[in-house]
Amino acid sequence: MIHIGTMGWGYAFWRGNFYPESLPTEELLSYYSKQFDTVEINNTFYRIPNAQTMNNWKQQVGKAFAFSLKFPRIITHVKMLKDCREETNFFLERVKLLGSKLGPLLLQLPPAFNEAYLPLLEQFLQELPKNRPYVVEVRNKTILNENLYSILRDNNVSLAWVESHLIPADETVTSDFLYVRWEGDRKKVKGVLGKREIDRNPELRSWAKKLRLFSDSNCEVFGYFSKYFSGDAPADAREFLALVGKGQKSPE
Repeated sequence: MIHIGTMGWGYAFWRGNFYPESLPTEELLSYYSKQFDTVEINNTFYRIPNAQTMNNWKQQVGKAFAFSLKFPRIITHVKMLKDCREETNFFLERVKLLGSKLGPLLLQLPPAFNEAYLPLLEQFLQELPKNRPYVVEVRNKTILNENLYSILRDNNVSLAWVESHLIPADETVTSDFLYVRWEGDRKKVKGVLGKREIDRNPELRSWAKKLRLFSDSNCEVFGYFSKYFSGDAPADAREFLALVGKGQKSPE
């Protein structure tokens, strides 16, 4: 019930550390999927991949793999959830091409999204298809209150638990699954060196103990490590899986 991966997979600086040096670029996702069972994709925030790309992703991973995707920024940041039904429907139709390998969909709200926009969020969530797990990540701490929690609970939408210097931690449960993002601090970690830059073992142990309790109670957990958490997201994911007793998948 615990699915752990990284934010993205196609980093050249992971070669020689996580990926074999000689591994062809077109085989990176296949290799990744043999070690982790989920990935969070950020590039859907900037543009929606074409149908061929979606089908290629689907074909390169196993049956139990889950892609978590961000909603496009045109929806969340430009239009701020207002008058964006056309863009939303197009995005949802395109990601359906992933079939059973489509995981949670993440609405990452901008810092400007304040209390005044909560009615728009409520309407937006109510109009989404109900056969998909959705997540909301907040970047404005002023809306971390019962008004937001109530909207999310009413729609069974998960509040993203975020480890970041940008916003206080909030571990309110609003749905029947959890979604965790270990973002880290870009001021302290470069993230492009292909190695751990700081020791995050104490935090990993604390998170593992906490999330094991939810997993043991049949609450599904999705968690993703950023390259800015310790500097080595695959190593963080591997260590976390070991701490929760899952270990890592073996390359085939």
